[in-house]
Amino acid sequence: MSTTQTESIDSSLNDLDLQSNEQVLEHLLQSQERAVAAVRQAKSMLDSAVSAASLRLSTGQGRLVLAGAGASGRLAVQDGAELWPTFGWPHERLLLKMAGGSAALLASIEDVEDDSSGAIDDVKQNAINSNDVVVAVAASGESAWTCSWLEQARLQGALTIGMANNQRTRLLNGADCPVWLDTGAEVLAGSTRMAAGTAQKIALNTFSTTLMIRLNRTYGNLMVDMAAVNKKLDRRRIRLLQGVLPHLNDGEAQMAIDAAQGWVKLAALLASGDDVAQGKERLVAHQGSLRDALSARCAENTG
Repeated sequence: MSTTQTESIDSSLNDLDLQSNEQVLEHLLQSQERAVAAVRQAKSMLDSAVSAASLRLSTGQGRLVLAGAGASGRLAVQDGAELWPTFGWPHERLLLKMAGGSAALLASIEDVEDDSSGAIDDVKQNAINSNDVVVAVAASGESAWTCSWLEQARLQGALTIGMANNQRTRLLNGADCPVWLDTGAEVLAGSTRMAAGTAQKIALNTFSTTLMIRLNRTYGNLMVDMAAVNKKLDRRRIRLLQGVLPHLNDGEAQMAIDAAQGWVKLAALLASGDDVAQGKERLVAHQGSLRDALSARCAENTG
């Protein structure tokens, strides 16, 4: 019986339980380093996926969908859940799909990953269409629910991105943009929450962050669309605004932040002379790019 890489057994570790803690930790750390290397090797595939996804989503209509089962699904949902607080990505443009639903986020419900018909029905019920981008993740690359979700989404016109840790698998073959994460055998044979999971986490994180940068959700390395609210982040907003406009003192920055109701992008334009309506219109006119909006505002001032 043929064995995929993620299911293969490393015979050199047959005595793992007899080794010292330090030795076991070293094996595990080396496997985590392989995960980083695997994502680096997949950089060109991630580049292609980001380019295609940003083109599709830049129209302002489509949704970003992240889907998976088991550990892979939990990682996908976790990454997606951070897009609103970090980048202000609208809730209505984000869809997080987990085999077994929200209950499977907190407890393992293993049989649901075989439910192909349920996945197909779910895609249809969510009216996936040509405006949408679907990222489906499965370490094996063969999980029936995940593969069926991606395949049906592609049939309905969505751009599909598949991330898997085994090459030439159903998920990668069915995706418009395949991303192969070559992590090899696990220290604990078949436990893909380990090196495979780490590679998935890194790939999802680097993909989504680069995508949000391309969709004008940042200014340089500043989170100017940040939406989360708490006391720590209130202070961060002032620092972010001063990163954009270094001449502002704390009081001036706070006044602009308050007038913009916490939106750093808009606050930068208010501090530069726009009123609220002008600032919002300017951001729309420049596809959300604060850099372009500020350049236009500066040109008006000097003109």
